[in-house]
Amino acid sequence: MRQVQRSSLISQVTAQLRDEITSQRWPVGARIPTEPELCEMTGTGRNTVREAVQALVHAGMVERRQGSGTFVLTCSDLGGTLGKYFSDARHRDVTELRETLEVTAAALAAERRNDDDVRVMLSALEDRNVAWSNATPLADAVLIDARLHRAIVAASHNAIYLEFYDSLLPVIHDAMRHHAVEHDDDYVAEHTALVHAVIDGDADRASQAARSLFHELSEPLARATELPARAAKSTARTALSTE
Repeated sequence: MRQVQRSSLISQVTAQLRDEITSQRWPVGARIPTEPELCEMTGTGRNTVREAVQALVHAGMVERRQGSGTFVLTCSDLGGTLGKYFSDARHRDVTELRETLEVTAAALAAERRNDDDVRVMLSALEDRNVAWSNATPLADAVLIDARLHRAIVAASHNAIYLEFYDSLLPVIHDAMRHHAVEHDDDYVAEHTALVHAVIDGDADRASQAARSLFHELSEPLARATELPARAAKSTARTALSTE
């Protein structure tokens, strides 16, 4: 009988942990079990578990937070790869990409949502609006907000849309945090209108509600981008006029 290679054991444990994430038994934003707990769950030693978790860190699926534990960043294998490409993307670019995806997803969700989707969306909407109306920590409010948008995309029943959306979650969270720090709006009315349009099965109204929401989100970002550009042009003109 051949001995089991340690590298093979690490791969097996990594695959088990990845499955917990991709199946969303450990959802985005959740803290994964501690090293001792993972050792007990997998029947392996600390070194094996540590290397398996590190493999997921390198893949961009989880991140270690000093003193807090290890948290799920994305439930998609694709997320780590795309996250590296998009890590330096401007927040305006991320918002524009989300609009392209979510406007269509909202229309499809209005046509395809089922009773389970409706329950999930209504629950997520309530959680989202409560989070932004109260003094919920920003990091938690962002995760709750993204959960609602993900529920709408999931209700489209387009597996590729959902996979791509999940892969973007780390940069979506970052863009949401940036926007929330800069602006005080809670967008409760806009999110409520979007969800109810989807639930009512009105595809046109749902896509318009999504488009209106992203227009509201994009306006401050556009102004923030235009101001430095105008300042640069003004400086250039001044420099030319003094030559």
